[in-house]
Amino acid sequence: MSSIRFLAASLLGGVATAAIFVAPASAQEDDQASATPAAADDNVIIVTARRREESIQDVPLSITALSGEQLTKTGTLEITEIAQEVPNLTLEVSRGTNTTLTAFIRGVGQQDPVAGFEAGVGLYVDDIYLNRPQAAVLDVYDVERVEVLRGPQGTLYGRNTIGGAIKYVTAPLPDDTEVKIRGTYGSYDQADLIVTGSTPVSDSLKLGVSGARLSRGGFGDNLVQDGVENYNKDVWAARGTIEFDDGPLFIRLSGDYVKDNSDPRQGHRLLPGAFSGAPVLDNVYDTRAGLDVVEQEVEAYGGGLTIAYELSDTLTVKSITGYRKDESTTPIDFDSLPQADLDVPAIYRNKQFSQELQLLYEGDRLSGVLGAYYLDASAFTAFDVALFTTGALPGVGLPGLNAQTLGDVDTETWSIFGDFTYDITDQIGLSLGGRYTWDKRTSRILRTTFIGGYSDLFPPSDAIPIAVTSDFLGSATFKEFTPRASLAFKPNANHTFYATYSKGFKGGGFDPRGQTSAAPDLDGDGDIDFDDQFEFLSFAPEKVDSFEIGWKASLLDDRLFVSLAAFKGDYTDVQIPGSVGFDSDGDGVSDSFVGITSNAGDADVNGIEFEGRAIVGRNFAGPGSRFTFNWALGILDAKYNTFIDALGNDVADERVFQNTPDITAHAGFDLGLPVASGIVDFLGSVSLRSDSSQFELPGPLDQDGYALVDASIVYTDDSDRWSIGVHGKNLFDKRYIVAGYDFVTGSVLGLEGNLTGFYGDPRRVFVTGQFKF
Repeated sequence: MSSIRFLAASLLGGVATAAIFVAPASAQEDDQASATPAAADDNVIIVTARRREESIQDVPLSITALSGEQLTKTGTLEITEIAQEVPNLTLEVSRGTNTTLTAFIRGVGQQDPVAGFEAGVGLYVDDIYLNRPQAAVLDVYDVERVEVLRGPQGTLYGRNTIGGAIKYVTAPLPDDTEVKIRGTYGSYDQADLIVTGSTPVSDSLKLGVSGARLSRGGFGDNLVQDGVENYNKDVWAARGTIEFDDGPLFIRLSGDYVKDNSDPRQGHRLLPGAFSGAPVLDNVYDTRAGLDVVEQEVEAYGGGLTIAYELSDTLTVKSITGYRKDESTTPIDFDSLPQADLDVPAIYRNKQFSQELQLLYEGDRLSGVLGAYYLDASAFTAFDVALFTTGALPGVGLPGLNAQTLGDVDTETWSIFGDFTYDITDQIGLSLGGRYTWDKRTSRILRTTFIGGYSDLFPPSDAIPIAVTSDFLGSATFKEFTPRASLAFKPNANHTFYATYSKGFKGGGFDPRGQTSAAPDLDGDGDIDFDDQFEFLSFAPEKVDSFEIGWKASLLDDRLFVSLAAFKGDYTDVQIPGSVGFDSDGDGVSDSFVGITSNAGDADVNGIEFEGRAIVGRNFAGPGSRFTFNWALGILDAKYNTFIDALGNDVADERVFQNTPDITAHAGFDLGLPVASGIVDFLGSVSLRSDSSQFELPGPLDQDGYALVDASIVYTDDSDRWSIGVHGKNLFDKRYIVAGYDFVTGSVLGLEGNLTGFYGDPRRVFVTGQFKF
């Protein structure tokens, strides 16, 4: 931890030095500098976070924008990689999956991917909210920019999100016919090919299509299943777009498809097998997972229709319609051993329909949006929990012991929202917004104990059901008004000071892994009735009151950009999902498990974020030469004031925030030098994360602080028709845990001592080439 703090302090020192030595613009220098995210020119970053185009320096919000050009130049391949550049952001591939996303912003998020739990961070693709985390680890291709908004969102668009939002914006279709081919080849037999083509059909109609084949060998192997790799990639993806624009009317119809046939991603055991004596493997990417009753497969597709019509110079009406569906199966081997000590084959099926209507106004002093949002979504999760070694114990006598769980959750959401900004003077602007949300959650939970092997979910099956331990159907509606207010002061065009208050809200629900037969008599009437079961399985909404002050500045003739924010979050009724072992017959052996989600208590989440970009030099080595430096620093103090455990005890001093390091930092540079008829860019970066915990209860899966170093060399021809690059990721080959399962600390399930970790990518080197025709 001390080394991380030292590196962070060194980073601040380097930032200060860069700021001091930024040279003023000279009369001979060109007014353009290196490309920046979503830029109107090379210096000014343009975003649409407030439903209108404006400089990021003028937006009184904590926002980071990364352009598709920037992501391509640095060799960014997946959306999880942007977490290295954004303060107080965690994006990881969820444990035991290849494409399920775990996202946290400023300590707020959701790690559990099963049906029934809402995301704390909203993910949008072209303004369409993705309701479920499955198939949400998006590959970066054909993208214009990615915007990350920190803090509660919901008064400007889409779904209410308590922690923040990530907006993935695909590239608009160009005016001329264009074909672009991008290929990648590198370590672990990585071989990617992306082909994009578009053409105008008429002055107002354009068509575009993209296809991607993404493949890579495994970082490790499955040592007990022939031909099965671990951490490999086998993905097909496609996207198509039709755009119609005749002036006042704009229509965009888009669709996308993803098929992932990668092998199962299994964890690394950190302990020898307590029952089998199996040793810990040397390679953290290897596995002995034996679960093979279901294939690893993910298929997702969806589409969106956006219609905008300009009613006048100041008024526009907009409709955004979205539909998505995904299906996946995955064999999750908790014990990562050939025997079924704790094996979970799982099925996920999700679909959603959303409709959003917006009325946008842009006047001389008043601008804003009024909107309505509707979401109808269903999420189905079904899985077995195979405890075969436990069932075979003498005295248990339940060979092939298995707990089948089915959770079917329907969500229906209606909301109205609005957010308006009024310029009181040329220097002072006041923004007021609010949202009223109705969330209705209906859940069916069915749990059945089987003996004799895997259940009928995974045929062929000879297993016999012996007990139904949950048969629950419940519904609940959650209503909340969430306001937002912001005051911005611009003493001149180069500075923006702001103060913001916003309230965030995430609806409650029912734990799909809950077991009604384990419910206590909560109302004390002598019977465990439906009211007890309802209260035992349900959990209430969580809320956060967020206060933020900030300063954004464009200095030294747009050669130095800084953004500084300090925030305070009062986080209440925090939802804590989890599973614990359950001894159904009192013999001292956990022969099942129970999902328990509670509103454990309240917490303070406070911090500071400092971002910037400096153009240190331009045209110093000939026309077009440049040197830019960028940085990001997040410091977070997140602690529980109250944390009530399952026994009713306040254990706040023993709990921590999961997936929330105290320090996140990033520093990078881009040195561009003219060579022949183009520019060679030398890029390097270092990203730091301090200690972090996988769960609220500290344990052996906690990750010490670490640093990742990346570098790239990219040559781009002056015509911008072709480029070639060499990229290195995690150059020092750091091993670091990003997710895991812990059934050793606090709760024990299985006989082997099941503690497994999932690791970030090892060192990779790859070559990219891009051609435009």
